[in-house]
Amino acid sequence: MEVVLAGKAGFCFGVERAVNEALQAAVRYNKKIYTLGPIIHNRDVVEKLKEKNIFPINMEDIENLKPADVVIIRSHGVGEKVYDSLKNKEIEIIDATCPFVTNIHIKVNKYFNQGYGIIIVGDKDHPEVMGINGWCQNTAIITKDGEDLTEIPDRICIVAQTTEKKDNWDKVLAKVSCGERDILSFNTICTATSERQKAASDLSKKVDAMVVLGGKDSSNSKKLYKICSENCKNTIFVENSGEIPDEIIKDNRINKIGVTAGASTPEWIIKEAITKMSDEKDLEFNEQLEFMEKFDRRIAVGSVISGKIISINEKGAYLNIGYKADGLLPVEEVTLEPNEKLSDLFKEGDFIEVKVISRKNEDGYVVLSKVELERQEAYNQIKEAFEKKEPIKVTIKEAVNGGVISSFRGVRIFVPASHIELYHVENLNEYVGKTVEVQIIEFKEVKRNTKIVASRRSLLQKEREKSEEGTWEKLEEGQTVKGEVKRMTPFGAFIDVDGVDGLLHVSELSYGRIDKPSDILKIGEVIEVYVLNVDRENKKLSLSLKKLIEDPWKNASEKYPVDSVVLGKVVRFADFGAFIELEPGVDALAHISQISHKRINKPGDVLEIGQMVKAKIIDVNIETKKIGLSIKEVNDL
Repeated sequence: MEVVLAGKAGFCFGVERAVNEALQAAVRYNKKIYTLGPIIHNRDVVEKLKEKNIFPINMEDIENLKPADVVIIRSHGVGEKVYDSLKNKEIEIIDATCPFVTNIHIKVNKYFNQGYGIIIVGDKDHPEVMGINGWCQNTAIITKDGEDLTEIPDRICIVAQTTEKKDNWDKVLAKVSCGERDILSFNTICTATSERQKAASDLSKKVDAMVVLGGKDSSNSKKLYKICSENCKNTIFVENSGEIPDEIIKDNRINKIGVTAGASTPEWIIKEAITKMSDEKDLEFNEQLEFMEKFDRRIAVGSVISGKIISINEKGAYLNIGYKADGLLPVEEVTLEPNEKLSDLFKEGDFIEVKVISRKNEDGYVVLSKVELERQEAYNQIKEAFEKKEPIKVTIKEAVNGGVISSFRGVRIFVPASHIELYHVENLNEYVGKTVEVQIIEFKEVKRNTKIVASRRSLLQKEREKSEEGTWEKLEEGQTVKGEVKRMTPFGAFIDVDGVDGLLHVSELSYGRIDKPSDILKIGEVIEVYVLNVDRENKKLSLSLKKLIEDPWKNASEKYPVDSVVLGKVVRFADFGAFIELEPGVDALAHISQISHKRINKPGDVLEIGQMVKAKIIDVNIETKKIGLSIKEVNDL
């Protein structure tokens, strides 16, 4: 016979949390502990809890409690007046209300105080619904499926019992949505409940018989039985393996039995039932003992432990860590990687390794972290990279005084400004957001702090040296090569030619007069240059731009014949005359005696720099690259 367990079955994290709270309290107080109603709808577990000095009481028993007595509020929660009554009697309260139920309490109380009528979709006699109603002064309209709804307020806030069927929620919502009303609807059905019901429904359609395990007073177990019965006529509802009849096991017509369990059914009861119906009769199960003795485990901050994910919501993942309290892995502690979603990384049922960062938060959970494990792993990787002198990739986060702060998987690494590039960098903010490769040059663990310093320059230098070797072998004087303008100085520009820095002196930029390289070049620009000189021994490369430009003095005698009148620009003065630019690279001299018919002391008496003037060519000497001009020859005055 094949026995199949539904994909979602047994304890929900809220119920297990409540049981763990009770066990923890038994150890902490070492006296009788009371729970308002059975902490769990499972007689076997309740009896075991009594052995630990944990006893259920009814609401009316509160009057008999004494100051300093300890009372646990179970996962179903209670109304506001019950809290007040316990506080007035100075009872010590341990609130094990399921966080999902607490969320309903907050919403109901908030909107009730804002004037909304409250509608609760659920069973009016269920303790959870009664507790919710207690947060709106017991004025809520409680309905199962909306058929009994008659008078509906104009302003309503609708919530649901966490274990309610989605169909009932939809029916009520459809009913109240008729007409014009101010409606606030919060579908507070626990996803674990709907998933458990769906898994049971799917399985019950594929088996010959179905066994539903759960307490007879458990609302969610009853719903599972109803759902399974609709799909499989041969469905039974039992509390434990002892109630499973032998007939169902011995029936030859039954080849496959399905098993599901309510939220109050511990794992050991499920396994006992499966074992009874399977052929593995000799298996021994110690889960019951383990379950009841979880509180003996010790949890310390910094411990690395493993746990099973039992629930996931927007706050994080809840883990069963085999302890008296469940663990909470907050979303901010899941990963250091940006844009990663919790739902993409984990799913319910996954076993993961985490680090303890708090033994108990305000809700009683052990706070866990994957981030700290990643950070520690990152430190180990950085240290290994430092020892082996291997590069790592980092992301630059911000520019600070003297350098930049980079991050490697959440670990802070400082890169000095002098180690960013092979040259001085003026604006470090240009590197923020970039991912670069660096080498760890300092890894120093001092007490509780670790100083980590990295260099990009050292890697760039290695790349450059490697590239340079091949480039120096290929470079020859007279070649025309391409290079990138890397930086500029007043005396010239440095051009990167396949990893080799070449100097393009300002005198080699143009035949014309150039004041500074930026007049004609831009950083990052790729240009063709002429190789003037290759000094391999001293690693010096001289380049030229004007060698690639035709010499403007070539055929000057043909371009500028004697006795011709030309138009030129005054570019500079000397005591003996003014220099007139005829074209870039060709300056002619107008002697002071040829500037004006009048006697002048200096050229500036009658001329201005930048002035356009006409002059007559009176002499051309190609060998000495000199042209003589006369301005007065074309000026009548």
